[in-house]
Amino acid sequence: MLTSKTRWAVQSPDMEKVNKIAEALNIAPLVAALLVNRGVDTVEAAEAFLYVEKQSFYDPFLLDGMDGAVERIRQAIAAQEKILVFGDYDADGVSSTTVMVSALRELGACVDFYIPNRFTEGYGPNEKAFRWAKESGFSLIITVDTGIAALNEAKLAKQLGMDLIITDHHEPGPILPEAYAIIHPKKPGSTYPFKELAGVGVAFKVAHALLGKVPHHLLDVAVIGTIADLVPLLGENRLIASLGIRSLQTTKRVGLKALIKQCGVSIDQLNEDTVGFMLGPRINAAGRLGTADPAVHLLMTEDEEEAEMLAEEIDALNKERQQLVNEMAEEAIKIVESNYPPKDNAVLVVAKEGWNPGIIGIVASRLVEVFYRPTIVLSIDKEKGLAKGSARSIPGFDLFANLSTCRDILPHFGGHPMAAGMTLSTEHIDELRTRLNLLASELLTEEDFTPITQVDIKCSLADISLKTIEQLQMLAPFGMENPKPKVLIEDVSIQMLRRVGADQSHLKAVFEQDGATIDSIGFGYGYLQEEIAPHSKVSIVGELSINEWNNFRKPQLFIHDVSVKEWQLFDIRGMRHVHPFLLSLPKEKRTLIAFHQETMEALPLHELKQEVCYIDSLENAKKVELKNKYVVLLDLPPSSEMIKVLLTPSLPERIYALFYQRENHFFSTMPTRDHFKWLYLFLMKRSPFDLARYGDDLARSRGWTKETIHFMVKVFLELGFVTMENGIVTLTNNPNKRDLTESPTYCFKQAQFELENIFLYSSYQQLKRWFDEIKGSLNYEEAKI
Repeated sequence: MLTSKTRWAVQSPDMEKVNKIAEALNIAPLVAALLVNRGVDTVEAAEAFLYVEKQSFYDPFLLDGMDGAVERIRQAIAAQEKILVFGDYDADGVSSTTVMVSALRELGACVDFYIPNRFTEGYGPNEKAFRWAKESGFSLIITVDTGIAALNEAKLAKQLGMDLIITDHHEPGPILPEAYAIIHPKKPGSTYPFKELAGVGVAFKVAHALLGKVPHHLLDVAVIGTIADLVPLLGENRLIASLGIRSLQTTKRVGLKALIKQCGVSIDQLNEDTVGFMLGPRINAAGRLGTADPAVHLLMTEDEEEAEMLAEEIDALNKERQQLVNEMAEEAIKIVESNYPPKDNAVLVVAKEGWNPGIIGIVASRLVEVFYRPTIVLSIDKEKGLAKGSARSIPGFDLFANLSTCRDILPHFGGHPMAAGMTLSTEHIDELRTRLNLLASELLTEEDFTPITQVDIKCSLADISLKTIEQLQMLAPFGMENPKPKVLIEDVSIQMLRRVGADQSHLKAVFEQDGATIDSIGFGYGYLQEEIAPHSKVSIVGELSINEWNNFRKPQLFIHDVSVKEWQLFDIRGMRHVHPFLLSLPKEKRTLIAFHQETMEALPLHELKQEVCYIDSLENAKKVELKNKYVVLLDLPPSSEMIKVLLTPSLPERIYALFYQRENHFFSTMPTRDHFKWLYLFLMKRSPFDLARYGDDLARSRGWTKETIHFMVKVFLELGFVTMENGIVTLTNNPNKRDLTESPTYCFKQAQFELENIFLYSSYQQLKRWFDEIKGSLNYEEAKI
């Protein structure tokens, strides 16, 4: 048995809808099933999803407040009022700022941008910045990707005589700011058809309204914030992402070209992964370690030399950010393990003075990966008595909703169900931890703390072809709520399994099912070579792709998780270095079984000798509990019955068969009755016979070993057929008729011969079959009960 790392939530599609879509659009049933499972369950919806580039953007004026906002902005442009675009320091904020400033400059506006410093100002609009804007002559402030929680700042803007237009996408609170206009797809009462735009998506809609046409030339920027901010890649977000990736591949922006060059990827090969894992993190790095202004300048510059310089600067910041994240994550993990063990904490809240507030969100994500608990990481400013935090969650625990119950101790917070940011007094940290743990204890069960893998579809290897995988690519770009499809393939056989990579940490495999095969690769799964026994039936969750090498293309599976449902047999007979191997087995699982005292002395078990369970009788065998254990059979049992009793009532998860034995009986001759008959007749003619002197000669003449002759003579002695004195064997006159099985020596050797035949010299398949027969008998007994 091999337990999967995560819980597999496998979806089952409505096959009637699947067949209808597959037939109408001429796509593989596997692809149609994926669409149905994702809620795209009509022919019309499926066609729109697959051919996204044929779709149109919604009218931006469907957004509540857009008419008033556009009118005010155009008025400011006409009057050459100074406009300030107030952004945020993450990739979405930087993208939003770039889109809004670009659109306004295109219309001839007198515009500049302001992004607060994460370290000195914190998130969102603030009084100091607004007063500076007034003093600098700005009469209109437009926020992008921020502002929906700026209640006090909105009032201040009004008092200072500045108009405030808020464009945002974060969860609106119960009270909205008193702004000139609020453009927000989730604003209460909004009838806009799509609610999940990123901040840059909202800015893009404003640009659309201002320019009077879809600003396709801004899509190469809009795609960055849309993908990096992890909004659902559905609806308009999917359209922005799809068209934006194409726009990126042909971008004329020298800054983006320079940044892509730093990523080391070919511009025409860019996809959603490039944006999400290369471009986004680099743009984020500027605001995480300093000011985000260089990132905006990079996206807007038209100077190639400046672009190269800024791209190098931002790439260096990203490398520094990666190192800092690793160091802080290690420190945070130690704090959790020492002070807030996950077994006692449903929500992890860790805080420390001096932690870089720019990377605490990434560290929170790392802790969720390690401990799978909702996590808040706080950076303490001792002088101000404040803690600035970032939170990440798991399914089942809505961060925004639960943090909303703590508003009395959270003067500033905002976010989504899965991520949030906050500021609070240091004296309230313990209270926040206590409250959230209490809420989590009411909402989460033990099962919730095991990660879930959402499996899109169960299929067979026969369902997988190059054509099918090519059609799967039509579901791209992948992201939130449209993840890369994960498939489950059950009960496949192993054709090949081996470690690969410089450090042997990866796994290469070929799986087979009903004649069909697929090459597979598991990055970081090299250890599974020792966890999966030969001939096991394996179930795999993974992602399908196409492997292209030397102009040859074939299907490939990227392994995400593996399980083996049945018990497994590992053949370690003849293993030399037993001790280190046994130590590699998990201590809580391993159970070492020995049937002979001398085995513990003969084997180099070192400190493991204290763990050995010695079984010398059937009664002792009945007392051992082996359920869910990894059982190591160190030596041969006195009888096969002993093994059967030991493994009742159920087989363990795994059996490691070592079966050490000092003396091997199998390869010494097991005399037949004819052998005994011949020796008896020989002794009738030659008795008395000097066994000590002529025994070797007799053995050689018959092609036997001398041990065989001595064994047969010992059997005759036990049966009373002969006597022996000083090595001279003499036949007994008129002995009683007795069967060979009445000799203890004969019975012992025959039993050992049969045991070795079963356990030592059988093939792997034969040994596995023997154990499986025990399992079969156990299942039969259970069925009778």
